[in-house]
Amino acid sequence: MEPTPAFIEKHELWSDDQVRLSAQIQRRVEVENLKLIRLAWSDTHGASRAKAVSVPAFFDALRHGYNINVATFTLDAAGGRVFASFTKGGGMELDEMTGSPNLTIVPDPATFRILPWAPDIGWILCDQYFNDGRQFHFSSRQLLRRQLERLEEKGKSLIVGLEVEWYLARLEDGIIGNENIGEPGTRGQALKTLPLEPGYSYHSESNLDVMQPVLSELAETYEKLDLPLRSMENEWGPGQVECTFSPSEAMRAADDYFLFRTATRQVCRRLGHFATFMCRPALKGYYSSGWHLHQSIIEKVSGQNLFMPDNSDLLLSSFGSSFLAGLLNNAIPSAIFSVPTINGYRRFQPNSLAPTRATWGFDHRGAMIRVLGGVGDPSTRIENRIGEPAANPYLYIASQIVAGLEGVESNLTPWQPDDEPYTAERPLLPASLGQALSALQN
Repeated sequence: MEPTPAFIEKHELWSDDQVRLSAQIQRRVEVENLKLIRLAWSDTHGASRAKAVSVPAFFDALRHGYNINVATFTLDAAGGRVFASFTKGGGMELDEMTGSPNLTIVPDPATFRILPWAPDIGWILCDQYFNDGRQFHFSSRQLLRRQLERLEEKGKSLIVGLEVEWYLARLEDGIIGNENIGEPGTRGQALKTLPLEPGYSYHSESNLDVMQPVLSELAETYEKLDLPLRSMENEWGPGQVECTFSPSEAMRAADDYFLFRTATRQVCRRLGHFATFMCRPALKGYYSSGWHLHQSIIEKVSGQNLFMPDNSDLLLSSFGSSFLAGLLNNAIPSAIFSVPTINGYRRFQPNSLAPTRATWGFDHRGAMIRVLGGVGDPSTRIENRIGEPAANPYLYIASQIVAGLEGVESNLTPWQPDDEPYTAERPLLPASLGQALSALQN
């Protein structure tokens, strides 16, 4: 009698490349004498969840996957239970969610890293499946993969460049006290922090130098993690940093962003500092942070940028224009995926380098969508400036594909570019998370 195939093999969850990488990882784990491996996954909010497992358990997970409780997908951002998990259907009217059951997480060998700040710890990103091998409904990484498959079927690929702002502060003492402890659904008091520099001196080299010791540690970390950092700069608010990353294929960019946030928080904490990707921290003098998503679509075989126009009178190709029109037409209902927090909607203020309406323009930072490039420029792209840095990268990027392809498939045409985007007669962006949710539901 032949042995029962392991979970990953049985359900054909890996490519040949992933199988090959798995063998290489096992050898590397032994050579590097790693002690534990973190099996990490993205929850619904895009926050990193993880289990640290022993080396034998990790090797087993590379064949069978690893069981986890589905609970991390049923909680709000403060750890409160949202759904009645212990009733029939788990509060979702889905029989497979009854009773807070187990899922199987499957490591993706292409994402394996050794953590530079914890050199005896490995890290690998996982996908979630039901125990019968079906994709888990609420796996945001799988949702992005399905949208990317739509492009692949057409011989196309989405290229994404990351531009993200965040805050770096110094912890006053870093000691967690009773006042910092909350309860499910309610956070305790935040740790006390001090500004690292006074702010509001855009691109100040002096202020940059104040932050440089921490930024240098981070840059070295990103390099060791193979994150394609391009630049780090002193932004507008006190301790506000902007990081940009070289463009890459969309799934790689989403995975990189997920790991970038995780690494930044953990390294800063070990250095006695605090990193936050909250859009607008409730601290004196703090300004909003955004996440601008640069995107283009290429022909996979030729590498041709399909947004690049062939006529100097045009800002985008006809394909790119229709994709842009889809983003504009869906700006309101898709906002919840790029701005998923209550806090994020405080950013939409006039004359603030953040949009207030579904507008676009050529190299215009006041518009929601900024078009860059032109004839003969292979870097021609669309920059969507709507997003906040706390967004789930998989859902943010997936929403762009859904919206843009609707424009292409419907052969939509964008309205004229907006020279005065804060007063243009264009649809207003949602003013709150509630408005954004209503727009999606309607």
